[in-house]
Amino acid sequence: MIRITEKANCCGCSACVQSCPKHCISISEDKEGFLYPKVDIGICIDCGLCEKVCPVLHQGAPRTPIHVYAAKNKNEEIRRQSSSGGVFTLLAEQVIEAGGVVFGARFDENWEVKHDYTETKEGLAAFRGSKYVQSRIENTYQEAKQFLGSGRLVLFSGTPCQIAGLKIFLRKEYDNLLLVDFICHGVPSPKVWRMYLDETAGNRESIQYINFRDKTYGWKKYAFALNHTATKEEAKILELSSRNTYIKGFLSDLYLRPSCYICPSKELKSGSDLTIADFWGIQRVMPKIDDNKGLSVVIENTTKVANFINTQDLSCWEANYEDVLTYNPSIAISSKKHRNRERFFEEIQYRESVYRLILKYNKHPFLTRLTRKAKSLMLKALGGSGIRVVKGIIYKR
Repeated sequence: MIRITEKANCCGCSACVQSCPKHCISISEDKEGFLYPKVDIGICIDCGLCEKVCPVLHQGAPRTPIHVYAAKNKNEEIRRQSSSGGVFTLLAEQVIEAGGVVFGARFDENWEVKHDYTETKEGLAAFRGSKYVQSRIENTYQEAKQFLGSGRLVLFSGTPCQIAGLKIFLRKEYDNLLLVDFICHGVPSPKVWRMYLDETAGNRESIQYINFRDKTYGWKKYAFALNHTATKEEAKILELSSRNTYIKGFLSDLYLRPSCYICPSKELKSGSDLTIADFWGIQRVMPKIDDNKGLSVVIENTTKVANFINTQDLSCWEANYEDVLTYNPSIAISSKKHRNRERFFEEIQYRESVYRLILKYNKHPFLTRLTRKAKSLMLKALGGSGIRVVKGIIYKR
């Protein structure tokens, strides 16, 4: 029987819920807004299957990638709509063309995030772009298993812990399955996201468009965009990530899921076939290919994706895994728990303004700001010099 005594030991993948033969495990939201399994002891037959599919209890081994690339979609419009280089859309389109099914995260009717699937290219637009909030997996593991059993090609994308959960849930290898994860900083609270939306738009039904990674000001200085109707007029929010309250709280690790601070799926342990992300630092590593429109890092973990990497619709260049670690250390290092996290969630229970609470507990002491600025300057100075910096430690190649 699955028992969550420490919330940091549950990543919320719902593999246990979907694997239970007696359907005695439900999922419920705690006071922080995260989902956790709850067992009906009266129905449970203590088969232990829920424990066998837990990606926290059964973690994979760290891996070294087969190949690493810097890549971009040659379709400039798709790249513009994507968070980074538009690689996911290109791969997903190939799966759809082959008669397959693609799973990903999308907004629901309330502008919360859930996992879903599509069998059409038009449906891929909903999955495009980053969503900085934890998605509800719901029963998509079971749906993916049904498609796989019928012989359909399936692409399942998600956070590393979600991919690890699916892989263990399936309990066997499928040649017709392609698992895609991304370098994950951590997943914010859905409750905080709901509060932010309610304060921002007033009525979520009035929201028309949300983009966490708008490229109006460029890829590196991405912005948060939200369009909604205020009375009879249209209102538009377009804020640089460095100024947007919600993004600042997310990037400072103020309201991440407890498991994100001891992530069980770092160092490519999820078992994914492909890992994608922004290729931060490309202007120092390969400046000639940087146009500030978005570039992806593509990490090939298995041979399943070899045909995709060589596609004529993708521009790609061989890259160094050391550079990925230097400029995007989240691939190997968990986020550090914010010192004010507990106090923030205590006060949020009283329905305080989420804006004020984020600003209140997201203030950094002068010494911390100075240290961060020094590290940033050091990275700029050392970029391309044969030296990498990970978690404040300098390594020579």
